[in-house]
Amino acid sequence: MSDKVAVLVAGSWGTALASVLASNNREVWVWTRTEEQAREINESHTNNRYLPGITLPSNLQATTDMKAAVHSAAAVVIVAPSSAMREVAGQLKEHWNDEMLVIHATKGFELDSLKRMSTVIAEELGCEEGRIVVLSGPSHAEEVVRRCPTTVVVASADANAAEAAQDLFMNTYFRVYTNRDMLGVELAGALKNIIALGAGMSDGLGFGDNAKAALITRGIAEMLRVGMEMGANPLTFAGLAGIGDLVVTATSRHSRNWRAGSMLGQGKSLDEVLSSMGMVVEGVRTTKAAYTISQKYGVQMPIADQLYHVLFENRDPRSAVEGLMGRGPKTEMEMMPLETWEQWHT
Repeated sequence: MSDKVAVLVAGSWGTALASVLASNNREVWVWTRTEEQAREINESHTNNRYLPGITLPSNLQATTDMKAAVHSAAAVVIVAPSSAMREVAGQLKEHWNDEMLVIHATKGFELDSLKRMSTVIAEELGCEEGRIVVLSGPSHAEEVVRRCPTTVVVASADANAAEAAQDLFMNTYFRVYTNRDMLGVELAGALKNIIALGAGMSDGLGFGDNAKAALITRGIAEMLRVGMEMGANPLTFAGLAGIGDLVVTATSRHSRNWRAGSMLGQGKSLDEVLSSMGMVVEGVRTTKAAYTISQKYGVQMPIADQLYHVLFENRDPRSAVEGLMGRGPKTEMEMMPLETWEQWHT
């Protein structure tokens, strides 16, 4: 099998994963849309727009030619924004073959169809969704490229494909677990961005640690409710793709979603926030998708609902918090009926 791996595209997370693969002595080609970015990576070994101050491995190469990037590769890692996933996967189809391992590391939904990224990729490539691998978990790109200890999960219905992805990435600073619940891993990775936005907004409002801890905890309940309704294993939400990724995304200044929420809490408009970020904030699109999903499946998602009103209906963040706190009395375990828990437990 070839040691060549193609990574599409050269954003912060794509570049970080490419650096892991390069440190594992793979032949790594990163596809980018711009000649300027390709030249910077090849000549200066930097990608300063996305990872300022970081020197990339010298065996990491970049190109604007997707055919050259993908040709004879054993694996293709797709890290396009959710809004661009169908376009990138469609371009890949011409250069892809059945022997290539396909991994994606994008956390979100296709907005119009509400489809997960694995579904979008499978449709464009004309392959079975179950053979695709999703990589997720608590993993800031800024820390991965500095080789800070990081642990992630790869999930696929095809155990052999998941194990192949595990072998591809795993090393002494990047530990990889496998999981068969691709649905749960993709849902958790997408939905936690909504809660991270809310946590940032809480901090921006100056509400303190009590409020943020409550938001994270009830956010997990919200993620679990919709995940189980859609058929995911509830235990996945207690793992790296769920609690692990939620904690890191909802508490760190590295998190785009947290930073965006914090600015919203400080009174900035959504347009101002997105303009100042200069990078994709997946939680914004995911909030819109989750608002529709909650109605489609009849699942209560009060945090996502209030964030939707703030993001798209100009509701004041402080008023949204009052809406959450003023809800009627509930039992804490309403998100997980006992008979459902017993079904999984036995």
